[in-house]
Amino acid sequence: MRPVTVTCTILTLLGASACSGAGNRRQEAGLQVAIDTVGDTITVRTLAGSVWGDTADLVAEVRIGSLEGADEYILGNPTQLAVSARGTIYVLDRQLPVVRAYGPDGVHLYDVGREGGGPGEYENPDGLAVLPDGRVLVKDPGNARIAVFGPDGQAAGSWPYRGGWNTSHRYYVDTAGYSYAMILLESGLPPWEWRFGFARWSPDGELLDTIPAPTWDYEKPQVTAQRESSSSSTDVPFSPSTTFAFSPYGYMIGGLSTDYRIDLYRGPNNVLRIERAWTPVPVLAEEREEQTRRISENFRRQYPGWRWNGPSIPDIKPPFRSVFAGEDARIWVLLSQPGEATMTEAEAREEEGRSGRPVQRFAEPAVFDVFEPEGRYLGAIRAPRDLRMSPQPVARGDTVWAVTRDELDVPRIVRFRVVPRELP
Repeated sequence: MRPVTVTCTILTLLGASACSGAGNRRQEAGLQVAIDTVGDTITVRTLAGSVWGDTADLVAEVRIGSLEGADEYILGNPTQLAVSARGTIYVLDRQLPVVRAYGPDGVHLYDVGREGGGPGEYENPDGLAVLPDGRVLVKDPGNARIAVFGPDGQAAGSWPYRGGWNTSHRYYVDTAGYSYAMILLESGLPPWEWRFGFARWSPDGELLDTIPAPTWDYEKPQVTAQRESSSSSTDVPFSPSTTFAFSPYGYMIGGLSTDYRIDLYRGPNNVLRIERAWTPVPVLAEEREEQTRRISENFRRQYPGWRWNGPSIPDIKPPFRSVFAGEDARIWVLLSQPGEATMTEAEAREEEGRSGRPVQRFAEPAVFDVFEPEGRYLGAIRAPRDLRMSPQPVARGDTVWAVTRDELDVPRIVRFRVVPRELP
């Protein structure tokens, strides 16, 4: 089929409405989209422009967390976030461990469960989710179960879960109330042969099946070191990689970052591919030097005399670093960006003197491309420098909840509002 180019909106074939009324001002942004169908894949490629017309910003509205004060506001290591339909914010802090609930205004409401092995307790939690009916799920591999709590935080039973393996990957829930947790599909294999997938539970806790994660015919470049009793490897920085996540509409999304291409596996013989023209981002000389030194010094602590033995660090960064779906199924693509110095050279040398380890001075700011689930490009969002991608932010419409860390490494939970800049 010959690609079709349309201005302002995607064809109604993909469920978008025509441009009208208040949207007319957005049309001036010059959104141009090409749609092409080949086999079972519909490709939506953004050629130019966006709905928002310019980069939007994340503006903080509510902050939770402090360096000093009441215990319920001092965060240790928040590793999972979840937000109910009513705006209750749940935070899994694995340092304690505890799940804490805060109101939309940031006021502490109650703690959900506690550490232990009895009913309503968890031993080593690593996943957190909220069902559409308000029940809270805490994935607890330490007790080989998923602890279930009511919307009031009271214990409401548990579901069986294969224990013995922890992950920082998000625990997903879809709009129908099914939940999905990452698992190893086959145990007993060496790490380089691991295959991942998702276990799926019904809303009443029945373990239904497993869903393999998408795979790509790609092996990420690595450097290695070995001796008789041990071996180590690490990925070559700024190389393309694979990334996948789960949509609340009940399907996988993912991509290989050799090109700007994100696939939505919406069903058998039903793939929507999102593509966008992109400008390559060069690897700064300072970034290359820093990463080479960091990896080399880390290896030489265990393997004296080690020298770089893999592919060189690329000159160009991949178009994106990761992808996730918002709770409204919008697609958030974390873009590669030029590195920015987070400290001076003198500060870096001082920190290295204290820690005895190389310091990573350069970091990439968080900038996202955001798409509607039918592929329409809304625009880019620039996040504040202190926003972190771990745990994965929670996005719903124009609201984003995420963890930030200040110059003292104090974590906070922040509710942001997406604010598009004014069009000229």
